[in-house]
Formats: sequence, structure tokens, C-alpha cells
Amino acid sequence: MELNKVAPCGIDCINCELFAENKRPDVWERVAKMTEKSMEEVQCKGCREQEGCPILEDCQTLACVKENGVDFCYQCTEFPCRRLQPMKQGAERTPHNLKVYNLCRLKQLGMEGFLAESARTRRFYFEGTFVIGAGPTLPD
Repeated sequence: MELNKVAPCGIDCINCELFAENKRPDVWERVAKMTEKSMEEVQCKGCREQEGCPILEDCQTLACVKENGVDFCYQCTEFPCRRLQPMKQGAERTPHNLKVYNLCRLKQLGMEGFLAESARTRRFYFEGTFVIGAGPTLPD
């Protein structure tokens, strides 16, 4: 199901190393040890299918989306809300700060178009260099 490939908050699950379809047992084993869970428990099928992220105890964003009867946060009248606010903490290793950008692109391009560009977007985020006025660039 395409909807499971993107979380309601805009995280591109399809590009996450925990996403079960990506078959990353090395990562699952490392995360399982860190979280004291089994490798099966840390494999993600998408937060919609399994009622949340395997490494979070409680996702308030998922609860909010369900409560408001929308598929994605951008469909909510409160978008963007404080849950999507970018944060410095963890930005170098987690894609949290991509959420609002991803949601805007998802709204603009639709699911198919968004999925087609999402891996490149994530690569820009983690590997790119920011140029003021031009946005990110990738190393050669």
C-alpha cells in the first residue's frame, strides 16, 4: 500500500533503514540492541499499519491525524503545527526537519511524484551543502 510508504507527518518511510521492505538486518540488529527489542519489533511496516513507529512509545502526531480524520498533516487546518517545528537536536542523524518540506512536496506532487524524488531529497539533507540563496548542492 502506497500510503504506508510515507508517514502522516511527512517522514519518507520508504527511505528509512528500519522500513521492512528495505531489508536491512544489520541496522535492525543494531537498533534492536539499543532499544532492547527484538529485530522483528524494530522492523517498520509503516506507522499506519502498525499503529506507530517501532522505536517510539507514543506518537502524538499519529493520534492527532487520526483524531482529525486526515491522511497527512498538510490536510489539517492547523498545518503546520508545533509538532512539525524543525529542531537542531538530532538533525544530523534523523530526518525530522524534512517533515514540512516533504508534506508540501507531497501536496504539490501527489504520492507518485513525491516518492520519485524522496530519496534524492533525503540525500540532499544528509550529504548536501547549503548555499545561501541557492539551496542545497550535492558533492560531485
